[in-house]
Amino acid sequence: MEGRAASMLYDPDRVGGLAATHGLSGVRPDAPAPQGVVEGTDGGGVDRLALLAVNDIQDFWASTYPQSFPGNYTPVSAIRSYDSTNPTSGRVCGKTVVYGDPNASYCRRDDSISWDRGSLIPNARKYFGDVAVAGVLAHEFGHAVQTRAHSVHVLTRTIVREQQADCFAGVYLHWVAQGNSTRFALNTTDGLDHVLAGGITLRDPTDESENAPGAHGSALDRVGAFQEGFDGDAATCAAIDHDEIARRHVGLPPGLQNYSSGDSDRGEMAITGDSLALLMETLGQIFHPDRAPTLAVAGNIACADARPSPPASYCPATDTINVDLPGLQAIGAYTDSKNRELLQGDDTAFSVVTSRYMLAVQRRQGVSLTGERAALRTACLTGVAQRNMAAPVPLPSGRTLVLTAGDLDEAISGLLTDHLVASDTNGDSVPAGFTRIVAFRSGLVGNAAQCYGNFP
Repeated sequence: MEGRAASMLYDPDRVGGLAATHGLSGVRPDAPAPQGVVEGTDGGGVDRLALLAVNDIQDFWASTYPQSFPGNYTPVSAIRSYDSTNPTSGRVCGKTVVYGDPNASYCRRDDSISWDRGSLIPNARKYFGDVAVAGVLAHEFGHAVQTRAHSVHVLTRTIVREQQADCFAGVYLHWVAQGNSTRFALNTTDGLDHVLAGGITLRDPTDESENAPGAHGSALDRVGAFQEGFDGDAATCAAIDHDEIARRHVGLPPGLQNYSSGDSDRGEMAITGDSLALLMETLGQIFHPDRAPTLAVAGNIACADARPSPPASYCPATDTINVDLPGLQAIGAYTDSKNRELLQGDDTAFSVVTSRYMLAVQRRQGVSLTGERAALRTACLTGVAQRNMAAPVPLPSGRTLVLTAGDLDEAISGLLTDHLVASDTNGDSVPAGFTRIVAFRSGLVGNAAQCYGNFP
């Protein structure tokens, strides 16, 4: 049983039990017109899209809620739109000043959903697509569902509330990906990748006491909760509590669980020849190859037995990691969610180079370096490497390179965008970021032997 479960989980052609598909993601061409009253609306296209998503999500919960909880789902009492770029926008939820607050939220005081049409929804639409808007609002409706299902109470910690809401959003979007929605379509490759990227970028602050950086969890936490819902059902989401979150952290070093610092305090390291040499030294002490691969910071050098995968490539014929330093610096330049951009930083770059080192490690094991299994095995082994880099590794040089939970967020973002961490020696990856993250996480909480076993 366990072997078959692992096979299903790590199948490169499946995503949450569905086929890894390409195709339409967004509003269906024959979608019905949105219905309902939006308080405060300007009548524009942004609010029409958000209302269409509200219609879809409420229809989903009307049919799905009774399958997991007693009684029927009751629609929220009100839906509201505001413009966070307008100083006269006023307040929502009784006391929250909305000017300068690009957000979407559920208000328990009056059982309402609100969203910012001035910045948040337009940016979600621009950078992540129309279906990502449905994903953002599905998270907020997750809070409405947990209130109706009584799966949280007044003392429930913020991270539990948020993880449940991420999970409930996953349940809804699995339904969309199955083709059940009359309004939206979602493919399970780049479409789902964009939804996941939007989910970890468009974080929603709350007015609760635990509104501290990281109170909602890391990107790894949030994607993990979403995946639980996408793989499971609403009852699974309602069962998420602090103990369940802790169980998901089993095997993860404490240094990668401590998400106490904000986006602006990540300890970023410049991507230079010197820092890459430090990375190579660190990986050598973790994996102890009989002979370390060579690092060449000279762009893409011709290779006899592999295609280049800029900005970092591995050439088996010469056992060389070739790095295009300006290209690597570009993907390692720090951005954060405060600017409504997908997080990236030094570990977006370091994890890519690490993945090329993992190909060199696999070459010494005599396994294939091409194909989907090799790509996922590489992601898994990169997770093993990053796990070991969560504590200082004794180095002959006396220097150290230590990763934090914030660094993991940067690696997770990379798995959704450039894909190289989960790619083979030709730079070919698997179609779904969902699967790439599963493979990477399996290494974070496991070991190298498990990577070879899961991805033979």
